[in-house]
Amino acid sequence: MRAIAILFLLSCCGGANWAQQTSVAQPDSPKPVSKGDPGASNQKSGTFLGDVSNQPNRDSAPELPGAKVRVLDPTDTLPRRYDPYYEDLSTPKLTPGMRLEGASLGLAKGEGFTRELVELQWRELDPIDVYVIKPVERKNPPVILYLYSYPSTNDMYKDAKTCQFLTKGGIAAVGFVSALNGQRFHDRPQRQTFITELQESLGASTHDVQMILNYLTHRDDLDMSRVGMWADGSGASIAIMAAAVDPRIKVLDLLDPWGDWPDWLAKSSLVPEKLRPNFLQPKFSESVKNLDPVKYFPQLETHEVRLQYIKQGITVTPPSVMDRMEAAAPPNAKIVDYQDDKEFLTQVASKGTGLDWIKQRLQDASSLRSQVQNEAKTSVGSKQSQPQ
Repeated sequence: MRAIAILFLLSCCGGANWAQQTSVAQPDSPKPVSKGDPGASNQKSGTFLGDVSNQPNRDSAPELPGAKVRVLDPTDTLPRRYDPYYEDLSTPKLTPGMRLEGASLGLAKGEGFTRELVELQWRELDPIDVYVIKPVERKNPPVILYLYSYPSTNDMYKDAKTCQFLTKGGIAAVGFVSALNGQRFHDRPQRQTFITELQESLGASTHDVQMILNYLTHRDDLDMSRVGMWADGSGASIAIMAAAVDPRIKVLDLLDPWGDWPDWLAKSSLVPEKLRPNFLQPKFSESVKNLDPVKYFPQLETHEVRLQYIKQGITVTPPSVMDRMEAAAPPNAKIVDYQDDKEFLTQVASKGTGLDWIKQRLQDASSLRSQVQNEAKTSVGSKQSQPQ
């Protein structure tokens, strides 16, 4: 599935060591990420703290004094990665009191766009690289968050043609990777993966989406009344849960989301056969029971939703899971099925139209609100599969 998503983007565009990082590296003279905000502090060092007033566990938030790298001896105990009193990974709802800190690491200007790399952090040992890519011709543009499936990296956002494609039409793009992915996989045993740590991967990443939205709100250079999310595979699963608990996400464009975990874990080709019995144990199933997008998908009746599945040739998501996800989709969802990856690439990727649907729905805030409300009221009955 990851190969299809990358090929889709390229076609549209035209083309463990023992080192332990204990804090975020700060540049010598970073740009403050927010000005005049009552929750901001340490503006000179470029760090930003969200408003944590009246939040009970603010003292347990990560500390980011500067760049410190410590080499551990083999007998040393790794620092605790998560504090259950600070963050509850068993639910998609954001835990109150989580503190946000970050710094701008650099701003690049390209033809028609600007690209800023921001390093954000709200939990121990997990700094997150976030790319904020904006069109130069539009002030306070709508924004689309991009979250690709496991495994993935942020490398695509370094490409100028990709940035031009993502910002085409005056829409900003925000790119990052989910937990246990890309630059976020470090200081762990190699046996741990997105799937073996599925509760952490899903719970943390769903919280990340909400914390990134908090950060973007404080920037004051984006139209946060028009926020969409394009995601595929595991990223689409996370997007569904994030939208169900965060009303700031108005539009979802989903490609081959995972879900229905008991069936997915039993049949997905991404699960190693020798490890599959471990994932079918009641204890593992219970750990992700409250993090299944099938549970949250029907709640998105006030959102604009497009659900796309490639029916043949993609073995990561079993056909039974595809059927279950389509049945769980809200009545206002537009469901598009492609016979195989060839049809998807021919009809969508090669034409460069893959992002047209979500961009069009973010262009006008007033029409977006009225259209979503009308569809939520009138869309009753069977869901129909519509051609692209």
